[in-house]
Amino acid sequence: MSFAKVYSAQVNLLRGAIVTIEVDITKGTLHAFSLVGLPDKAVDESKDRVSGAIKNSGYKSPKAQNQKIIVSLSPADLKKEGPFFDLAIAIAYLKAAGEIKFNSEKKIFLGELGLDGVLRSVRGALPLAEEAKKKGFEEIYLPKENAVEAALVEGIKVFGAGSLREVIAHINEQKISDKDDDEDEMGLPRFRSNRKILPQPRTKISYKKEMKGGDFSDIRGQEGAKRGLEIAAAGGHNIAMYGPPGTGKTMLARVFSGLLPDLSTEEVLEITGIHSVAGATVGELVCFPPFRSPHHTSSYVSLIGGGTYPKPGEVTLAHRGVLFLDEFPEFEKRVIESLRQPLEDNIVSISRAKGSAIFPSNFILVAAMNPCPCGNAGSKKRACICKPSDLDRYKRKLSGPIMDRIDLWVSVGNVDYKKLGGEGTGERSEKIKERVARAREIQKNRYKKLGRAIATNSEMGVKDLSSIVKLKKEVRDLLDDSAERLGLSARAYHRVIKIARTIADLENSPEVEANHILEAIQYRPKVNN
Repeated sequence: MSFAKVYSAQVNLLRGAIVTIEVDITKGTLHAFSLVGLPDKAVDESKDRVSGAIKNSGYKSPKAQNQKIIVSLSPADLKKEGPFFDLAIAIAYLKAAGEIKFNSEKKIFLGELGLDGVLRSVRGALPLAEEAKKKGFEEIYLPKENAVEAALVEGIKVFGAGSLREVIAHINEQKISDKDDDEDEMGLPRFRSNRKILPQPRTKISYKKEMKGGDFSDIRGQEGAKRGLEIAAAGGHNIAMYGPPGTGKTMLARVFSGLLPDLSTEEVLEITGIHSVAGATVGELVCFPPFRSPHHTSSYVSLIGGGTYPKPGEVTLAHRGVLFLDEFPEFEKRVIESLRQPLEDNIVSISRAKGSAIFPSNFILVAAMNPCPCGNAGSKKRACICKPSDLDRYKRKLSGPIMDRIDLWVSVGNVDYKKLGGEGTGERSEKIKERVARAREIQKNRYKKLGRAIATNSEMGVKDLSSIVKLKKEVRDLLDDSAERLGLSARAYHRVIKIARTIADLENSPEVEANHILEAIQYRPKVNN
């Protein structure tokens, strides 16, 4: 036959999109090899990769024959990007040329081909497998590096291969005569009818993990900061730590991720899919809350996401985990201000001329900052060398709306030298994590009973606050008086209630008491911009 159709897929935002590969071969004309269907440069160059892979796999190169080859990628109005289609194009060509025979229905082929026919990994295997299953496909063939990731999707057979020849050996139904040798001219095995050689991978999510980045007991002093981080982990609250350099802010932030509860299976699938699409992981499962720490020179697009064709940024890669912004005021003001929507709505909405997207961004922001550019403002031991203009510029970087969206502000001061020389005697992270897990379970059960689609106190809306967190009159009066004296905004007022509810959950208290409100108020910033 001179026509063949197979199926492939590519990443489209955070999901997969099925692409139909059609190949038509016309014999006896001048050689031509064209790709149609809105391909980008990487897709268009697949003609050369596919030709070399086919030749070095023991078949005649498409470019060595006098024929016209047209490869159509549909839907035609979808921009085709990346090397996802190499394997599918090669298989479709060989089928159209009559070199192999198989039923291509219900099968998906993914993978980049090397010139020697080796299959190379692609990004987004998990969401691509999920989309294939949704569309009724029963088998997916892809590089072996991506097989474990794709095998997380139940209901579809996953076959990981190392080369084009292995895939052909598995699917080919073309019979060869008995007089042929078992090996071809290259010394490789000939293909016989229904010869199945590719194993199906099995994957199991393991939640055993050693604490990364140290333990809270390793950090000397800083009990106030540790308490603030415990509250942040328990309720999913954003937190900022400020103090002179070298006091342990970065170490506290890195240890903080170990306090978060383990991810559920659904969350593992969600986060692994996001990281796979972004190319942040290949063939590995993200089984624990992610910790992202971009440098303060990071651009707006790298942090928030975007581009001509929208792609996820750091705030989406930190989904269900921690986004740590060290040297917070040193980020560009535009970058800092762009955090408003993700901090408030837990999503990022990106619109461009060639498309729009909504990416999830439900993360805990952990910010660290010095009191001034040199770090010595307010210090009794060192003099601040910053100019007044430098101090003004530094303070203006953090606007009122951004400061309002950060729930807890904790001071991380200098530690007495005598404490630094002793052994760590503080509470271990494991004990703190147990309290955090209990508080999270209380919140989960509370909102589940009330039919709310939220899991932590930080996600409560204004309507939830009025109906769920009912304050006694004396507690409400205390909050109102404090808010008036401190000049809290409406957003800050509501966030104090959320923090107080989390503190009460950590103490397993059914009601928010006055002491919970007082502690929550202590975490508001001491200076206003």
